[in-house]
This record gives sequence, C-alpha cells and structure tokens, in this order.
Amino acid sequence: MKTWKFSLLLLLTLSGARAVPAQVVNVYSARHYDTDDQIYQKFEETTGIKVRLIEGGSDALLARLKREGKRSPADVFITVDSARLYKAEQQGVFQSTKSATLAKRIPAHLRHPQGLWFGLTKRARILLVSKERVKPGQITSYEDLAKPALKGRVLIRSSSNVYNQSLVGSIIQAHGEKSAEQWCQNLVKNMARKPQGGDRDQIKGVAAGEGDVAVANSYYFARMLGGTPEERSAASKVRVVFPNQSGRGTHVNLCGAGVVATAPNKANAVKLIEFLASDFSQVRFAAGNNEYPVVSGVKSVPVLEKLGSFKEDVLNAAVFGKNTLKAIRMMDRAGWR
Repeated sequence: MKTWKFSLLLLLTLSGARAVPAQVVNVYSARHYDTDDQIYQKFEETTGIKVRLIEGGSDALLARLKREGKRSPADVFITVDSARLYKAEQQGVFQSTKSATLAKRIPAHLRHPQGLWFGLTKRARILLVSKERVKPGQITSYEDLAKPALKGRVLIRSSSNVYNQSLVGSIIQAHGEKSAEQWCQNLVKNMARKPQGGDRDQIKGVAAGEGDVAVANSYYFARMLGGTPEERSAASKVRVVFPNQSGRGTHVNLCGAGVVATAPNKANAVKLIEFLASDFSQVRFAAGNNEYPVVSGVKSVPVLEKLGSFKEDVLNAAVFGKNTLKAIRMMDRAGWR
C-alpha cells in the first residue's frame, strides 16, 4: 500500500512538473539587431520569463498572424513606421493595454490613444542640403520643398516608401487635403530626377551635385557618418536641417510594439514592453539602429547627439498613420512615382 502511494505521488509529481508551463513571451519582430538580443537576454535574467523570438519582414509577419488566427502563439508584435502599425491595427492584431509605467514613460504622441501600441524608438525625417549651394536659412521647412525656387533641386525616394507616406500623412493633418495635394504636385515639379534608391542614395545625390536638398531619415545619415569612406565623404558635403523649427516641428516616426489580441501570455507581454521602455533597454534599443529613445532623459547615441537637439512635431503617430491611404492616393494623382 505504501509502495503504491509512493508510486502515485511520484507519478503526479513528475506529470505535474511537465504540465506546468515555463514562463514565456512570444515575440514577432520586424527588427533584427544584435542589441535587441542583449535586451531580451537581460529581460530573461531579470524576470525569469523566456523570450521566444521570430523575426521577419513586417508584411510577412502580419500574413503569418492572419494565417494563425486565434491559434497564434504571438504575444507581442514589433514593427517600424506608423503606417505599418496602422495596418496591423486595422487587421485587428493588437489589443488595448493599460500600463501606468508605459503611460508615464512614453509621451502621449508616441503611443496609441487606446493603448493598442507603444513607441519604443523614434527617427526624424530631416533635410540634408548642399553646403556649397544652399545658404544657411535658405531651406527651413517641408513646405519650402514645394516652392518654385527649388525647381529641379529636390531629391526624394519613391511614393511607395512608407516614410514618405507618413510624412505626407502629417502634412495632410497640418494643412488639409487640398493644400497637401498641391504640395505633392509642386514637389514633383521640383524633383531633380525620377525617384530612385533609398534614403542614402538621395544624400549621395546631393553630394554628387544631382540635387541640392535630400529628404531622409536621421538614422540613415547617422549610418553614413560611420560608414564606408564613400559614404563618409558624401555625408561631409551636406548640412543637416531639422525642418519646421519655428512652427509645428520636425516630423518623427517610430518603431512600436503592442500586445497581440490573442496573446496567450498577456501579462508577460506587458512586462516585456514595459522593460523595453526602461532606461537600460532604451539606450540599447535606440543604438541598434541609430535612433532616438522615446523616453525623456535617456541619452541618444553619440552620433545623433552631435547633430543637436530639435523641436519635434507632437502630432500623434496614430493620426498620420491613419492618413496613409489618403496620402498614397494623393501622391499617385500628383505623379509621384
């Protein structure tokens, strides 16, 4: 009898040990930097919660979430740009999350009003002007890009680029649809060449004399400053302009994360996003791609600090993200290819 009881107890103990799941959080991320791995490792050490990471392109991960449906193991979805966050929002990927920590640490314009997602890093859409051909103060705003004086002098990438779609989305909000469409039409007239290549190619174009002003994300310029000899040479020939400093401020976009609607480990998901908003994570998360931290008081990477501080547009990213479809149609009508 005693032997039977002992055997039963042992069986229950062993089966119980197998039945109790380990603490985990499943992350689907469109980011892929070594610094992120360091953060996840620290999170595991601090909380005992194992991070299971799946990386991929934003669209591919969204398609996977749609296929998996309610059976998806995903707890957290991380992607870049407000347009992609809005797309995920429209597909019902996120659930509303309340967190006093996130509300306190992340500025209101860098998180969704209903807590569907939270910004983790930000990047500025800046202007890079020729040191030789553009005098200081000559170009100071996004609106200047559409003025007749810049005919044949503007370099900017395709309208299919989400960064430009978000920028136009912010201009729609600032000036209304009619004025924003006119801005797009005039910008097309001012293009130095047919849009081609990425942000760094626009900067290189200014350095080569193909145009006098380029539009690019701050982190691309930061990469060039520490890049190949060719990139460093090109970067040395342009001057950074943070647009609209006397008005609404420079347009900023972000990398953000939200708790997946069907998250099997919601509490752990919230803990992870809160950890990503900690000083420890903010420094490293931003360093991974030469971006700005979203939390006030956290130092930027040295290369960005050298560019100086700037006034940023505090329009909520959810607003210009929502304007994406309008922006795409508007850019298409303007002939922006």
